[in-house]
Amino acid sequence: MPTPDFVLSLREKVGTELLWLTGVTAVVTRGEGDDRELLVVRRADNGALTPVTGIVDPGEEPAVAAEREVLEEADVVAVAERLAWVQTLEPMTYPNGDRAQYMDLVFACRWVSGDPYPADGENTEAFWAPVTDLPDMPENMRRRVDAALADEVAARFER
Repeated sequence: MPTPDFVLSLREKVGTELLWLTGVTAVVTRGEGDDRELLVVRRADNGALTPVTGIVDPGEEPAVAAEREVLEEADVVAVAERLAWVQTLEPMTYPNGDRAQYMDLVFACRWVSGDPYPADGENTEAFWAPVTDLPDMPENMRRRVDAALADEVAARFER
């Protein structure tokens, strides 16, 4: 998985110490009613099926980051329409020993154009799945999808 340059620069200074980062999850849908579909990718690092995720660059607006990640990873143009959920993920340790913890911002996004494919090597597949028959995905990823599909007016947050 490509690591953003700003994270590589920080790692030169702090080594494997825990970094607090802002992440985004872009839950992209197209269609309506029974024809509604979800953009799903298969991650190259662990094979999991998920919505598109990524890291917000310094100074970047989170909604813009969600849209950028969708374009980079799946070659799909999408518009972030609503913040659906804000959560803090558990600290994680990567295989190289780097530690990170993310504040994840889940955005409900609307498809504008493009046919999905794994555009940047972070994923091995990118496809549309009917929201009525979603593939198995990690529990927290499914909760992110459910939050975005709920069409609630206010964002969910944890206490």
